[in-house]
Amino acid sequence: MILGLRLLSLPQFQHLPASAAHTADMETNKVVENIYLLVIVTLISVLQNIFFAQKVEKCKNIPISAMERVSCANRNCMDVYPTFLAVMWCAGLCLSQAPAAFAGFIYLLVRQKYFVGYLGQTSQSTPGYLFGKRVIGFLFLMCVVGIFNYLLAHYFGSDYKEYVETITNAASALLLIP
Repeated sequence: MILGLRLLSLPQFQHLPASAAHTADMETNKVVENIYLLVIVTLISVLQNIFFAQKVEKCKNIPISAMERVSCANRNCMDVYPTFLAVMWCAGLCLSQAPAAFAGFIYLLVRQKYFVGYLGQTSQSTPGYLFGKRVIGFLFLMCVVGIFNYLLAHYFGSDYKEYVETITNAASALLLIP
């Protein structure tokens, strides 16, 4: 609201009515409405990264083998993190934010399981790793379907987004099956 009023006070915008600020606020609210679940999952992932970093920091005074495990688990999680964020946001923006955010939240739980499993025996981390790959694959598929639907709507006038959203909402629940 304040930014909208500041913009309206500039000389090039003084011819606009005061309702333009209200319209700008409504547009901002609509944008936030379409991404707030993705933002929440992103912030939770930041907290998880802080947790992982603290684990690495606390392991400086323990035996080298345990420290290497914690460091390696953290590094492995951070290697995939940009890919996770990219496909989650693309899936949420191109198709539907609810199933993308749900899949993102499931991925964070799986990543936690992977991290904790890696601290024990290496074989304990395998289920988390495999499940994480499946979630990333689902998010990638959502991205492709969303882009394909956009191209269909743009070039052929056939918009199947509502049907595809229904399918992805149902399919996201299938991610819970081990």
